[in-house]
Amino acid sequence: MNKTRLLGCIAAALLLSACATSKECNDRTSFTQTQHVETLEDAYKAYEKGDYKTAVHIFTKLAEQGIAEAQFHLGFCYKNGQGVNQSYEESAKLYTLAAEQGFPPAQLNLGNCYYEGKGVEQSYEETVKWWNKAAEQGDAQAQCNLGVCYEKGQGVNQSYAEAAKWYTLAAEQGFPPAQHNLGNCYYGGKGVKQSYEEAVKWYTLAAKQGDAEAQFNLGVCYDKGKGVEQSYEEAAKWWNKAAEQGFAQAQCNLGVCYEKGQGVEQSYEEAVKWYTLAAEQGLAPAQYYLGNYYYQGRGVQQSYEEAVKWWNKAAERGYAEAQLNLGVCYTEGQGIIQSDEEAAKWYTLAAEQGDAEAQLNLGYCYKHGQGVEQSYEEAAKWYTLAAEQGDAEAQYNLGFCYAEGIGVEQSYEEAAKWWNKAAEQGDAPAQYSIGVCYDNGQGVEQSYEEAVKWYTLAAEQGLAQAQFNLGVCYENGQGVEQSYEEAVKWYTLAAKQGDADAQFNLGFCYAEGIGVEQSYEEAVKWWNKAAEQGFAPAQCNIGVSYENGDGVEQSYEEAVKWYTLAAEQGDADAQYNLGVCYENGQGVKQSYEEAAKWYRIAAEQGFAPAQKVLKILGY
Repeated sequence: MNKTRLLGCIAAALLLSACATSKECNDRTSFTQTQHVETLEDAYKAYEKGDYKTAVHIFTKLAEQGIAEAQFHLGFCYKNGQGVNQSYEESAKLYTLAAEQGFPPAQLNLGNCYYEGKGVEQSYEETVKWWNKAAEQGDAQAQCNLGVCYEKGQGVNQSYAEAAKWYTLAAEQGFPPAQHNLGNCYYGGKGVKQSYEEAVKWYTLAAKQGDAEAQFNLGVCYDKGKGVEQSYEEAAKWWNKAAEQGFAQAQCNLGVCYEKGQGVEQSYEEAVKWYTLAAEQGLAPAQYYLGNYYYQGRGVQQSYEEAVKWWNKAAERGYAEAQLNLGVCYTEGQGIIQSDEEAAKWYTLAAEQGDAEAQLNLGYCYKHGQGVEQSYEEAAKWYTLAAEQGDAEAQYNLGFCYAEGIGVEQSYEEAAKWWNKAAEQGDAPAQYSIGVCYDNGQGVEQSYEEAVKWYTLAAEQGLAQAQFNLGVCYENGQGVEQSYEEAVKWYTLAAKQGDADAQFNLGFCYAEGIGVEQSYEEAVKWWNKAAEQGFAPAQCNIGVSYENGDGVEQSYEEAVKWYTLAAEQGDADAQYNLGVCYENGQGVKQSYEEAAKWYRIAAEQGFAPAQKVLKILGY
């Protein structure tokens, strides 16, 4: 379930600094001295001391005289409710008076007002108008914000070229957000010729000034070796700087570094620390990774409850892998009350986002009616979606659907097609199944050689069914050179895993001394293991062993016991042998009626010796 990966995305250009989407529009707050030194200086001093009423009193007098700088500062006081009742309308009005006189900080802040619709009706067109006026006077924040408008097509026709132009002007003045955004342009080749080297140059300039997003993106460049020599150490260094400023994506990536020991000394505890910081900010990938750590008990005390808690948070944010894992928890009842319905719900959400494993699990739910109404058609649908993404287990399951005609029209050709795809990925059950197809010529041209090839691959992975079939091939010399020794080898491997067919055949090999030293004791041992699983031919052979005293102490009573078990399952040999016991009174009270009964049942299956005896007895 744990699928950790670096978040290698480049953060999208944002309205930084003076934009309306960050830092309260970043209105200009500095109070620059002008030729009106005495009166303005008194206002500045009062403001800096926190005596806002005095500052407002002075600013008001000067603003009434038409002094743009005073109008601007008074507008700022109204915006923040400093020394006056807070009023966006008054703020916008005063910014307008100053802006119309060409005062760049007022033009910038007035643009902010229009961007956010504070004190004026929201209008990107008016925003662009005022930011453009400030930008043309060289205001770096306005130039950067204007670039964002062109990038997003807000109030102007969208143009990456114009965006890059304005970012460049601001970036050349050393404005970090513009340098970062210009780096994005070069990274993606938007409005400029694509160049990772130029992207790194501008990210670096912004990063060195403490811009967290630039530090994050610079880390991505070092991690991927784009525009710079690849270096996990440099990536971790820059992500650390951004992480310490609280940048969630950087915290998450730094967690990945500590998890993998890339650029830092490996430490699950440090990974957990950074994942937690990012997760607490609501970053879904970090919440998912943190859930993984609690589930596995890495770097923290193992807790299914905590795992579920964090996966649930990520799942509710639409993170597909977390939705999948949450579904598994509901299926298994880990950290939460077991619920097939909740499991199916979360599998569905993840499956609809294209998560192959969730599609596989949802297909299983529909096939078995777990948490949803049973539907083979829906099962086949979801298996198909997962299979088309290359999920080997889904390919195997879909092949089974086609082989059996479950939810789809029966087709050995389609079954073989999907089993072959899964088999080529090393899926042992699929290798076995495609081997059976070649063995029987179902959906493919019959070929013992191909059957042996696939049986061998599955058998070497320890699949008991494939080991048994491979043993049969060696015993009969089908697709390989006949070898009883190889047959016994593979029968033994399968038998030790509890495969009843293999236990039966291995017993036969010991009984006849085929590929091994003859031993009735070993034969009985393996037949007994198969017989205890209800395997009728083995039960019959155990009966014969007791009747003849081969490998066990002779006992007609034990023989009858085992013949009866096999006969009741429809084994004709056992039915005939049981009839003989009743006819001769061996191990049971002699009874011609019971003998005839079992002879007749065996005869109805076409068992020739039983049919012959019935004729002799006159039945």
